[in-house]
Amino acid sequence: MKAIILAAGVGSRLGDITKTLPKGLVDVNGKSIVERQISSFKKNGINEIVLVIGGFPEKYSFKDIKYISGKKSFPHNILYSLIEAKHELDDDVIISYGDIIFEDKIIQQLIESKHEIALAVDMNWEKSYQNKSKFLVDHVCNVIIEDEQVLQIGYRKNLDISSNMMVGEFIGLVKFNKNSIENFLKIYSELESNHDGKFHESPSIKEGIISDMIQELIDRDFVLRCVAVTGKWCEIDTPDDLNESRKMFI
Repeated sequence: MKAIILAAGVGSRLGDITKTLPKGLVDVNGKSIVERQISSFKKNGINEIVLVIGGFPEKYSFKDIKYISGKKSFPHNILYSLIEAKHELDDDVIISYGDIIFEDKIIQQLIESKHEIALAVDMNWEKSYQNKSKFLVDHVCNVIIEDEQVLQIGYRKNLDISSNMMVGEFIGLVKFNKNSIENFLKIYSELESNHDGKFHESPSIKEGIISDMIQELIDRDFVLRCVAVTGKWCEIDTPDDLNESRKMFI
């Protein structure tokens, strides 16, 4: 099994912090976001790690890591960053957003899942948003679940959620086995050649995000399962997020 960390994002919402620094190298109590991820993967026996990067490539100095440049001139998003690493998608793989940190045991829980496609999901997500703005709550990446199967994924504002539904938050970690990632790439190649216009929640296929492709797989009757993870994690998108992460991860 290998890990692919998608760390090509600009991190503009962090303001001056990321003007001369990649978002993945933002410091959280002495260790960067990406450094913490690498450590978690290695502690769980995943030593083959691929890092998709964007700006300031000279600032990365991790050893025994494969780097792929994710900087392109045309508009693109995190899904296309993953596609740039397609030649590395030749084995069971955990794909990680490059702006999250998490306890080691979350990776362990994902590895132990026997499902072909498994999404790490926080079922207690609502308590983290109790004092946050409606805008942030509306843009939570929610999943609707039934018997561990993911039925729908997307921004909360775009989902038709009723009170009797099981709803979690996709935390930015997904595991594919070798066969399912091959199917993922075939479908993406087909879409890249034939799809025009809006792609699920994104303006185009190249500007797509990972959840768009997950929804595409669901629409094509692939079975995706959730792993209801336990343990601390956080996404670092704003200065407030960064401050919270520094309280959570000492």
